[in-house]
Amino acid sequence: MRAVLALVKKEFLALVRDKRSRFVLVVPPIVQLLVFGYAATFDLNQAPIGIYDEDGSASSRELAARFAASAAFHVVNDLRREDDIAPLLDRREALLVVRMRHGFGRAIARRQAAQVQLLVDGRNSNTAMIALGYSRAILSRFEEDLAVRSGAPPPPVRLGVQAWFNPNLESRWFIVPGIVGLLTLVVSLLVTSLSVARERESGTFDQLLVTPLRPFEILAGKALPGLLVGLVEGTVIVLAAALWFGVPLRGSLLALYLGLFLFLLAAVGVGLAISSLAVTQQQGLLGAFLFLVPAVILSGFATPIANMPPFIQRLTYANPLRYFLVILRGVFLRGDGASELWDQLWPMAAIGCVALTGAAFLFRRRLY
Repeated sequence: MRAVLALVKKEFLALVRDKRSRFVLVVPPIVQLLVFGYAATFDLNQAPIGIYDEDGSASSRELAARFAASAAFHVVNDLRREDDIAPLLDRREALLVVRMRHGFGRAIARRQAAQVQLLVDGRNSNTAMIALGYSRAILSRFEEDLAVRSGAPPPPVRLGVQAWFNPNLESRWFIVPGIVGLLTLVVSLLVTSLSVARERESGTFDQLLVTPLRPFEILAGKALPGLLVGLVEGTVIVLAAALWFGVPLRGSLLALYLGLFLFLLAAVGVGLAISSLAVTQQQGLLGAFLFLVPAVILSGFATPIANMPPFIQRLTYANPLRYFLVILRGVFLRGDGASELWDQLWPMAAIGCVALTGAAFLFRRRLY
């Protein structure tokens, strides 16, 4: 163990002294944490809309005022002609146009169906669906208030919505826990995928082979720094998620760190396998990103795995990030413990064992 710890110390010194390694450890995690934490959101805030009030009645003006007062929308244009609608949407100057047709106020006074048209820019289908959801909520509240004021019976069906685990439906509560897994994977993968390649590129790999260290001990000395850096990085991001972004941490820290450790085993194994195959650091960096991009896409970080084709869904079972994201969101939002997350923990342990075994095989094969 003394020889392995000496190699671990050497690896940390190499990371600290190398400018590129210091940059990889510090700058990308901070930038990505801020970008994902603040910019990556599914919520609408001050989305530009246009209002086309053909009717001009008190009821239509009230509905237009409700859209203008919503925090989700910002009225950028009060249209006067129907021909102005298409250019406004074509130039992306407005996401949505709300059109109240002639006779809107008269129909409401007579307690008849009033015509409201929502024209939405569908080029970004996800944003369009969110905008329509906000609009329907405004229209539903407007209808209920009209019924109360006129003494008419309320709508026959009233939808009551209660969101569990995220009562305010803040998308940040969904995204930020996922950043813990994403950034931990990035840092641990880059640290390990460059370790052996850095030795080959600098010409010190042959010197390492003539030491009394056996191949297994060399591999352990290369793996431990990635594990320790990943644990520190993960802890910092967990603290930022809970203290800076205000995401509640309701579950078991034991389950969280057990999942983090098993996830890092898998990530370090993949990184060492890449590093064993790479001759230069540039090849190691390219190999890391070739693994990283599909891993993020197939993890459920942004798009649900259930929406993917069945063949792609089966591929996700080999992705450790898939399981770790479930653990993170379960611990943060649902308050899960290790017993509830066991079905996510053991697959990561299996993937870690396979990855480390494969890395050891590739490492020994490249030695001889």
